[in-house]
Amino acid sequence: MQRQLEAFCAHLRNERQVSPHTQQAYRRDLDNVLAYCAKAGIDSWDALQIQQLRQFVARQHQHGQSSRSLARMLSAVRGFYRYLNREGLCSHDPANGLSAPKGERRLPKTLDTDRALQLLDGAVEDDFIGRRDQAILELFYSSGLRLSELTSLNMEQLDLAAGLVQVHGKGSKTRVLPVGRKAREALQQWFKLRGMSAPEDGAVFVSRQGRRLGPQAVRLRVQAAGVRELGQNLHPHMLRHSFASHLLESSQDLRAVQEMLGHADIATTQIYTHLDFQHLAAVYDSAHPRAKRSKDSDT
Repeated sequence: MQRQLEAFCAHLRNERQVSPHTQQAYRRDLDNVLAYCAKAGIDSWDALQIQQLRQFVARQHQHGQSSRSLARMLSAVRGFYRYLNREGLCSHDPANGLSAPKGERRLPKTLDTDRALQLLDGAVEDDFIGRRDQAILELFYSSGLRLSELTSLNMEQLDLAAGLVQVHGKGSKTRVLPVGRKAREALQQWFKLRGMSAPEDGAVFVSRQGRRLGPQAVRLRVQAAGVRELGQNLHPHMLRHSFASHLLESSQDLRAVQEMLGHADIATTQIYTHLDFQHLAAVYDSAHPRAKRSKDSDT
C-alpha cells in the first residue's frame, strides 16, 4: 500500500505536475487514511470499502476535523483511486458518493462603514509606498477584487477615464467592474510615482525594484494598514467582504452583487444577506422599545 501511494505521489509530481502545496496536502491526507487502514487491519487499497471510509470520516469529524478539511481529504482519495483503477490495481472507489459532514458556515468578518472610512481617510504619506498602498486599499474596497485578481492586474485592464477595471477571476472568467471616484484618484496619484521603479512589466502594483507585488507582500501591506489605522488585524478578503456587505445593504440587489463578486452560484453571495440581517437585528434590539423591554424582563 505504501509503495502504491509513493507511485501516486510521483505521478502527481512528474506527470500531472501539480503544485507542491497540492502534493503535500494529498500526501498528508492519504498518509492519514493509510494509518487508519493499518489500525483496522486493511492490507490493500482494494480492500478498503465505503463503510470503513465513512467510519474514518465520521471519527475525524468527531475529533474536530473541519468539514472543509474532510472534503479535501475525500477529493484526495478519489484522485488516488482514479489512478489505481487506471493502473489496474483496484476495481472500485470507496469515496464514490461519500461526502463530508456539513459544518456550520461561518460568516465572513467585515468592517462597518465607519471603520472602512476611518481606514481609507487616514493620513497618506506622499511617497512611493504610501501612494501605492493607498491605491491598493481603495481598489480592494471600491471594486471587491480578490487578492489574486489584484496582484495579476495589468495597466491595460484599467480604464480610469471610464471608471472601469477588467479582471480575470476564477475559472478564467472575465468581468468588468466599476472603479469609484476615490479609488480613481488614489490610482492616479500612484501612477505619478510608479514609473520611478522602472517596472519590469505592465503590473499595476510593483515594488521599489519594479517587480510585480505578490500575494504575500500585499497581505503584509494591508495588515500593516489595519494595525496603523484601526488597531486591528486586516486582510484583503475582509475588504472584499466589506465591499459586498455595504453594497448589498445599500442596494438590496443580490444579483448585482453576485455579478460584481464573480460568484458562479448565488448561494455563495447569499451569505451577505445573513450579515445584513444581523445588522438590522442589532439595530432593532438597541432601538425598539418593545425589544429592549423583552430583553430586560423574562415576563
